[in-house]
Amino acid sequence: MPLKAPTQNAAPSVPEHALAVARKACQAAETVIRQYYRQSPDVMRKADTSPVTQADIGAEKAIRKVISQHFPAHDFYGEETGRDARDSDYLWLVDPIDGTKSFVREYPFFSTQIALMHRGEIILGVSHAPEFGETAWAVRGQGAFINGAAAKVNPHIPLEDACVSTGNIKSLVTERWRELGHLLLACGKTRGYGDFYHYHLLAGGKIDIVLESDANILDIAALSLIVTEAGGVFTDLAGQPVALDTTSVLAASPHLYPAAMAYLNPDKLSHD
Repeated sequence: MPLKAPTQNAAPSVPEHALAVARKACQAAETVIRQYYRQSPDVMRKADTSPVTQADIGAEKAIRKVISQHFPAHDFYGEETGRDARDSDYLWLVDPIDGTKSFVREYPFFSTQIALMHRGEIILGVSHAPEFGETAWAVRGQGAFINGAAAKVNPHIPLEDACVSTGNIKSLVTERWRELGHLLLACGKTRGYGDFYHYHLLAGGKIDIVLESDANILDIAALSLIVTEAGGVFTDLAGQPVALDTTSVLAASPHLYPAAMAYLNPDKLSHD
């Protein structure tokens, strides 16, 4: 029996529609961001002392406007405006400028991060880096893409040839300096790309392990899905899946992940 052609006027599923909306929201944010980049915007300090600019605030407003036009009943959790309390099954996770410190200092390692969570599971992620001209996205079960090309982690490289990249690791250095050192010595190359960039590289098969110990779910939600849909493994440093309270990351290709976890958690391994 031949396959039935889809109805041309059939409504897209929520994830398909949400992907288009998220990408449109990223473009709206980029328009705001470009008005301020390299224009010495005023820098304010939030309660946690992290910086925020007019660009962060304006970009989040632009994103919220686009999303609310299409999904008015969905919850919204933004870096600058906090979380709504509509009790929807759907929750948008938004960081309008992930890498504000880079933005302020006028180097290009910043991006817009938008993810959609359904009943606690991330089902959509878009990572848009305007100064790199690079957009990565994923819908659960449909693979990951970078600028339209399918993204895949490197499935074969051995640990001794692997490249490991670190992001924010202050607490990891404080608590597990020796374990971190042993892992870095076991790998072939060490870099510190940070922010969105090393996750894009991991998803594209160009680096192999990413470590962070001081992250925020809004920074990594979209990236976690992009990496996993590219065939990688993405958990916190204790091996737990990504959730709203996640603050650390171990992301790697599947064949390297167990070794990296063993180096970072030798006590757990010996007890197991």
